[in-house]
Amino acid sequence: MAYTDYETVVGLEVHAELNTQSKIYCSCKNAFGLEVNTQCCPVCMGMPGTLPTLNEKVVEYAVKMGYALNCTINPISKQDRKNYFYPDLPKAYQISQFDIPLCEHGYVDVLVDGEEKRIGVTRIHIEEDAGKLIHDDSFTGTLVDFNRCGVPLIEIVSEPDMRGSKDAKAYLETIKSILQYLGISDCKMQEGSIRCDINVSVHKKGEPFGTRVEMKNVNTFSGAVRAIEYEADRQIKALEAGEEISQETRRWDDAKGVNFLLRSKEDAQDYRYFPEPDLSTIVLDEDYLASIKATIPELPNKKIIRYMKEYGLPEEDAGLIVDNMEKSALFESVVGMGKVKPKNASNWILGDVSRVMNETNKPLSELNIPAENLSQLIELVEKNVISNSTGKTVFEEMLKTGDAPQKIVDAKGLGQISDEGALKAIVDEVVANNQKSIEDYKNGKTNALGYLVGQCMKASKGKGNPAVMKELLMGHLQ
Repeated sequence: MAYTDYETVVGLEVHAELNTQSKIYCSCKNAFGLEVNTQCCPVCMGMPGTLPTLNEKVVEYAVKMGYALNCTINPISKQDRKNYFYPDLPKAYQISQFDIPLCEHGYVDVLVDGEEKRIGVTRIHIEEDAGKLIHDDSFTGTLVDFNRCGVPLIEIVSEPDMRGSKDAKAYLETIKSILQYLGISDCKMQEGSIRCDINVSVHKKGEPFGTRVEMKNVNTFSGAVRAIEYEADRQIKALEAGEEISQETRRWDDAKGVNFLLRSKEDAQDYRYFPEPDLSTIVLDEDYLASIKATIPELPNKKIIRYMKEYGLPEEDAGLIVDNMEKSALFESVVGMGKVKPKNASNWILGDVSRVMNETNKPLSELNIPAENLSQLIELVEKNVISNSTGKTVFEEMLKTGDAPQKIVDAKGLGQISDEGALKAIVDEVVANNQKSIEDYKNGKTNALGYLVGQCMKASKGKGNPAVMKELLMGHLQ
């Protein structure tokens, strides 16, 4: 049931695993999918007497994300112990950051239905991941894998600036693409590399925000959309029934499409935060920060907007190209040569190039598609030297041989015939042999024209210019 006088408010806490070679506080390998409990040591297991050592790469990656999200970077910050008991947390505390995070007071611009919307970023802090509980039908009870203990995370906390699931989805997709562009996280959702906690509240428009409810560890964007819509609907129905919303933590069950109560929501004091005594203060000098800031590339959310404004691409096309860094680089190279229309370059990359990538399951770097060759191929089609269908044939040959498109066209005699005199005889013959289709067209069956053009193309062995032949056909039909 929809209640149009209510507004949904969403805040997100995104947890992204960083792709460092080792864990955050020890030298154990940071890798997914290895034999259970083989990548852990006394440090990440929290054995008495062990001392953590901060991985500098974790700080660098967090600062990178901070600059990408327009944050203020705190040159002096510290790490804290967040105390709670859970079976997958052997130390009974998690090293995190509490009151002085590395990055805070930022924002990110996202596209929602073609319009830019600014979402505030409260903070970005570093922390260690916990282990993983394993449940399986093959055994009773619960097992725990400590390999994930100490895997480095950044937590990106947004302001409650999103109004519903559509805003949240756009924000999550933008955060994911920025992480990938920076090269600091692989964002593999199936491996839990990126997941989020969702805070949802509802209120009647014009009234103060309602009480928020948190849902933990949602690990797909589609699941986040469903979870937000379900929780908003649950709260609205409760309010309409005269009930109060309690501040609490709920677990989202994506398979069943429902959430259920985990516990009453704890506040910061419940975690008994205190400064981590075994780690030094993090101090970052100006030269270090400047060197990191200089490495930030053009980010995907900005690139999409530029493609739309500069090249006139639709939002969906721009997003699909930017989503893959190799496709984006190929598009920029082809368009940068200034010989073809940007929309045609986009169509080829999203069409045949993407098809080959999907069929071969290979990245662009492993395919034989130099930007110079793709630009030349598109140019041959644009100038009617070859037809679009012939262009596809040339493209396949280009992949096999690596030859330039013009060389393939010349060697195989694939050049398009545009001379009206040469094509008129073909058209006349097709018309003479397809009188029924001619009558069908004259009787209002306009699709007969497409059939006749196809027959002309077949008779010309694909070399005839379809536009010229269509024009000649119309002369007969009229």
